[in-house]
Amino acid sequence: MTATKGLEGIVAAASSISSIEDGVLAYRGINIDELAEQATFEETAFLLWNGHLPNQQELAQLKGLFNVFSAVPDSLLEQLKLYPKDANTMAVLRTAVSALALYDETANDNSREANQLKAIKLQAQLPTIIAAYARIREGKEPVKPLEGVSIAHNFLYMLTGEEPDATSVLALDKALVLHADHELNASTFSARVTIATLSDIYSGVTSAVGTLKGPLHGGANEAVMEMLQEIGTVENAEGYIQRKIQNKDKIMGFGHRVYKNGDPRAKHLQHMSRQLGLMQGDTTLFDISVKVEALVTGQKGLKPNVDFYSASVYTMLGIPKDLFTPIFAISRLSGWTAHILEQLDNNRIIRPRAEYTGPYNQKYIPIEMR
Repeated sequence: MTATKGLEGIVAAASSISSIEDGVLAYRGINIDELAEQATFEETAFLLWNGHLPNQQELAQLKGLFNVFSAVPDSLLEQLKLYPKDANTMAVLRTAVSALALYDETANDNSREANQLKAIKLQAQLPTIIAAYARIREGKEPVKPLEGVSIAHNFLYMLTGEEPDATSVLALDKALVLHADHELNASTFSARVTIATLSDIYSGVTSAVGTLKGPLHGGANEAVMEMLQEIGTVENAEGYIQRKIQNKDKIMGFGHRVYKNGDPRAKHLQHMSRQLGLMQGDTTLFDISVKVEALVTGQKGLKPNVDFYSASVYTMLGIPKDLFTPIFAISRLSGWTAHILEQLDNNRIIRPRAEYTGPYNQKYIPIEMR
């Protein structure tokens, strides 16, 4: 047996949920470009869970269930008030998702019907939890979710208590579509490993949230925003990037393990970044981003990934940096739960082997002789 670092190039599962072939990302066979331009996040979640786009009746039913389940138990909100105000937001989300299982009497029912309903519940509840904690740490009361609006609309409303404009809702909805699934990424793999033991769906999602928390996976867009803020102006971009290149520092938001010719999702967020800047009368973040992209791509040959422009989009939506990864979780939950359902449909516990690199033929030495 020979180990492959990071399991790179290893096919660890068969899946019909999403594919990345020749640089093209597709959900259930539909190109991400079509979905980003035409589909809502609710349609996308249904597609991932069910293998086909919903008709009007199916979509209305799903939206109705999201409305029904968007509230979270009052006792969970009280728990959020006890958390440190400076707690890591992904640690808060990880703990809250785990706690949700305690309030669900069907938590240990692993039938497909029960898990499909729990996937819908979780998809409805995550935005409420994240928005609630964001307000609680500022000394504000959580805002109850609205009925009859999209997940993107509801999240922005619960975060601020104010009705969001249509462009902002569209931008967040598009970002949710683009982040919904990405084949066998690290957090999705951890969800499948956990559920393969026949643990419950809450455990699987908790594993995934914990994995997404890592800066090499879900935290890249936060690091991108920190970089843009450090640069400050378009004029500062060239000197900043040159120093990064000379020092051989990693420039966050560029390159991808799977995409060698550019992330197909980046262009859609680039467009939304520009639109939001024009709407707000300030394109500074977009202009800096474009300059940085030109420098990095021109000198290192690296192209932006989905994290690069999502940073400026979220910032222009008024979202704090430390909520970027939790928003990623809201979207990717649809993919995580789709993979959990698929894993359970044809389950075998995931138990790879390791290449042993330690010593051989060692002898036990009695303690008095050591």
